[in-house]
Amino acid sequence: MSYDGVVTRAMVRELSEALTLGKIEKIYQPQPEQLLFVIHTQRGKRRLFLSASGNHSAAYLVSETPENPAKPPVFCMVLRKHLNAARITSVTQHENDRIIEILLETTNELGFAENRKLIVEIMGKHSNVLLINMETGRIIDSIKHVSIDVNRARQILPGKAYEYPPAQSKIPFTEVTREQMTALTDGQLQPERSLLAGIQGISPVLAQAIASGGDAYTFLRHLIDTIDQGTITPLVYLDEDDKPVDFHILPLSVYEEDPRYRALHFDTLSEAAGFYFAGRESSNTVKQKSNDLQRVVKTHLDKLKLKMQRLEEDLFKAENSDKYRLYGELLTANLHLVNPGMKEVTVTSYYDGADVKIPLDPKYTPAKNAQHYFKRYAKAKTAIKEKKLQIEETTADIEYLESVASFVDLAKTIEEIDLLRRELVDSGYIRYRKPPKNGAQKKYKPQPYTYKLTSGKIVMAGRNNNENDWLTMKKASGQDLWFHTKDIPGSHVILFLNGNEPTEEDLCETAAIAAYHSKFSSSGNVPVDYTKVRYVKKPSGAKPGFVIFTHNRTLYVDPRLPAGD
Repeated sequence: MSYDGVVTRAMVRELSEALTLGKIEKIYQPQPEQLLFVIHTQRGKRRLFLSASGNHSAAYLVSETPENPAKPPVFCMVLRKHLNAARITSVTQHENDRIIEILLETTNELGFAENRKLIVEIMGKHSNVLLINMETGRIIDSIKHVSIDVNRARQILPGKAYEYPPAQSKIPFTEVTREQMTALTDGQLQPERSLLAGIQGISPVLAQAIASGGDAYTFLRHLIDTIDQGTITPLVYLDEDDKPVDFHILPLSVYEEDPRYRALHFDTLSEAAGFYFAGRESSNTVKQKSNDLQRVVKTHLDKLKLKMQRLEEDLFKAENSDKYRLYGELLTANLHLVNPGMKEVTVTSYYDGADVKIPLDPKYTPAKNAQHYFKRYAKAKTAIKEKKLQIEETTADIEYLESVASFVDLAKTIEEIDLLRRELVDSGYIRYRKPPKNGAQKKYKPQPYTYKLTSGKIVMAGRNNNENDWLTMKKASGQDLWFHTKDIPGSHVILFLNGNEPTEEDLCETAAIAAYHSKFSSSGNVPVDYTKVRYVKKPSGAKPGFVIFTHNRTLYVDPRLPAGD
């Protein structure tokens, strides 16, 4: 991540222009390691977002107030106590480091003026936000406490004197001279490494951009002037999946020279940082939530597969129960050969003349032993029907959960994950949790994936099994075409014809969409069934997404989306 000393300098300039002389109106702590300050300025309300999270350490302005917990955390209450109605007098950067200092004027309970300092340390997993009493230089409190057990060199606890992080033996990027820059770059096989090791406040990608930018000293001085004049060009780099991978205040050669990345420009650095972190956090949240949901699905699948194994074993035993009927018949016909107390008897089968050895329970009479075998045979026959029915139900459960697992793998947004979780709650696989009084569950509105084919026809694909049912049973007409990967979990895909006839290209493009929204999305030559919607039926009481269909044909296609989607 490129939130280095250079970006921090640019951000401090932006925050200073926007917030200086502003008055803090509200303070929130939406997440354990995040803060939001609503500040009244001459230009209106501004929202300052601070984060000390390991993968989201930053400070920037945002446009919206995130959802906050009903009960504010302790640090939030401390900030409200000390900074309520405080006025921001300055926003500065400590040396060239990733440390932002916000100086504030406030009044105590007696009405006397007091000075406080809010320090934001943007240092990855070591990031922190601290409130300092400027008269004593001691820590009032911090969003993270660091005890001696965690760090012997620098403890961060209420009441301790604040100490800056240990200084590195590097030249601040604003103070480096041409001679020093020449010494760091000339004759170096990898000048970017030398720059990174010798200059404070630059990141690896910026060091590479400086090293490849011609005159390194002129490049750096121009960059500093650009920041000080407010003429930076903030941008975010996106990968092939449109996921943000980095951001900075100038083009970075490591991404500019790679065709896999594209740049998205913004008017302000806060907008760029907000877009980058929102995309990154959303991706991380989706990944975390999908992993949690996959674990739930896998647990149920493992149980069902073990149950299936035992059912199949029981069915095998039950299907091989004809010997019990034979034992009963032969015992009944040969009662005179059995003496009390015998543990087994050998008799001749009147079916094929072979000798048959029959185990006996010496506690029971010969007739009782025969009755015992007839009962075992009758029980086995009943078990065959029951086991087959249970196997059928278990198979349906397994197929359903495998379809959910495929949807979780394909989910790209938090909303899709939440809908899948709700589906599992409705199906009884996850325990229902009553929502809070002020957080009533929103009414579900289907929003399937929508695509336009080359011919202009519209295609929709369900994002989960509930949407599959809605799309096939309610949204589509009987003359529209229904697509689904053959014997493979995936979305119901509908080609809307509106009275027109589909072309061969329409069929192939829609089948490719169905293959893309399936468990085999990364495979080739995927079989896809299709038929008219009127031939698709949902059995009564069937699991969400389960249907039966007839009059189908099969296409073999490679998964892909229409051009432009």
